[in-house]
Amino acid sequence: MLSIFKRFFEFCGKVNKRKFYLSLVYGTAQAFFEAIKIPAAAMMITALLNEDVSNQAIWGSFGLMLIGIIGCAIVKYRATMLQTEAGYGTCANKRIEIAEHLRYLPMGYFNKNSLGYITSVTTNTMESLSDVATRVVMMATQGILTTLVITLMVFLFDWRIGCIILVGVGLFLMANRGLQHQSKKLIPLKDVSDSHLVEVILEYLQGILEVKSYQLVGKTAKKINQAIDENVKCNFGCEIHFIPFMCLQNFITKMTGVMMCAMSLIFYIQGSMSLINCIMMMIGSFMLYSSLDAAGNYSSLLRQVDISVSKASAILALEPMDISGRVQHPVNHDIDLEHVSFSYEQRKIIDDVSIHIPEKTTTAIIGPSGGGKSTLCKLMSRFWDVQKGSVKLGGINVKDYSMDSLMSHFSFVFQNVYLFQDTVANNIRFGQPEAPMEKVIEAAKKACCHEFIMNLPQGYETVIGEGGTSLSGGEKQRLSIARAIMKDAPIIILDEATANVDPENERELVTAVRELTKEKTILMIAHRLKTVRHADQILVVDQGKIVQKGNHEELMKQEGIYRRFIQTRELAVGWKL
Repeated sequence: MLSIFKRFFEFCGKVNKRKFYLSLVYGTAQAFFEAIKIPAAAMMITALLNEDVSNQAIWGSFGLMLIGIIGCAIVKYRATMLQTEAGYGTCANKRIEIAEHLRYLPMGYFNKNSLGYITSVTTNTMESLSDVATRVVMMATQGILTTLVITLMVFLFDWRIGCIILVGVGLFLMANRGLQHQSKKLIPLKDVSDSHLVEVILEYLQGILEVKSYQLVGKTAKKINQAIDENVKCNFGCEIHFIPFMCLQNFITKMTGVMMCAMSLIFYIQGSMSLINCIMMMIGSFMLYSSLDAAGNYSSLLRQVDISVSKASAILALEPMDISGRVQHPVNHDIDLEHVSFSYEQRKIIDDVSIHIPEKTTTAIIGPSGGGKSTLCKLMSRFWDVQKGSVKLGGINVKDYSMDSLMSHFSFVFQNVYLFQDTVANNIRFGQPEAPMEKVIEAAKKACCHEFIMNLPQGYETVIGEGGTSLSGGEKQRLSIARAIMKDAPIIILDEATANVDPENERELVTAVRELTKEKTILMIAHRLKTVRHADQILVVDQGKIVQKGNHEELMKQEGIYRRFIQTRELAVGWKL
């Protein structure tokens, strides 16, 4: 139990750990104020037994009781506030810390499975930690502290009853050890079941269009129902296995109180204990088992706290990319790849590629699907680290840049645009949160967004759905371009930016792209003839290699993928109904 507390406090970080430790100090004070009720009652009972109920006895007992009640209320309030702040503060900070850590992980880590796991940890697990951990720590630690103080107080009255308490606490801890052993086996299964349920529900929601289109409602619902049933079964199983140990703990605490009362009466009858001490021991017995009960009942959840800490720590322990570089100021923005090779798992994606891209030129990258086009661009911007060779920006290895410094030189417009559930203005100023509205509007006008934005219900203050679900594909693309214009980076990477745009939006989108790419270094992955034809340099990528390189005229004179690509596109354009 104590090892779990220690690990949790270390996980909380310096500031929140200090708050938890301070709350324990307040908790100790609360336990002493609780224990003051014993001498307060003793004072009044002594006066009654001696038939000497004077004003001094009444006010003395009342004063002690009042000190205990007021003091207990004040320190309990402070302890509760500190533990609540520390609990919720820890989870908020860890979410931010995880988000920051994810920024520096290789992109290969992010796949369907890992995204579901990350979502589960940052939502379900951290929410559970913020709610459960705070309550568990408050109740369990307070129960332990109160028990210790009451035991000390009882020893001051009679060491024999104090020994009975020690035996009872020892038996309680043995039962609790059995509970912790069961919890260690069962809570991980519960955690897996909870995570699986989250993943199944996310999968259902993310694929709802396919579910409806292919009439998979019954089949998918069956999968969700099965996950729910398994989760119910797992949670129910945990409770069934915990109940015997919790009942045993409860029985031990109650019997400890009974033994305290019984032995106190025996000692009184034998004449080895005064009547007042006998009564005090009986009062103390009720306070004791209520404190132990609180600690025991919540201790079954400690393993959930431990699992939650382990899951969050596991993400934070993932090896990030080396980001020890520094802010660099290159004299130009030439990009050079020298004998670059890269593999993902066991599959080689890029094989001994060397490229020189002069600044303020346009380079088009084409080739068959899966040939390595997107990976090549991501290596340039260090979404992954190369395994062999080097990537240089302005003659400086990208590994020598700090990550933020490197990213400041790149803007991206992807085929699949992601917009955040926020206002249109905030989505545009994403890279410059403090930018004034005038700059936002200026960027929107350059990206041909202003007109459709003004037609939205609240204009620039309209909150769009997560992922931009309330906008068309072309509108999302143009907002993405406005975001890139706002960033004003010297290198622009366009990954099929106009591939899925309808004809009505294409003209405005092309205008927006032209505005974005003025006086920039452009890398475009494209399949459209007119976006490729005028590039300064065309790279044909196939099976991880540069198989052709040159401008349009040069490549058209060569037999190969590029000429077949152009001929196929021209043939497709020639078809008419």
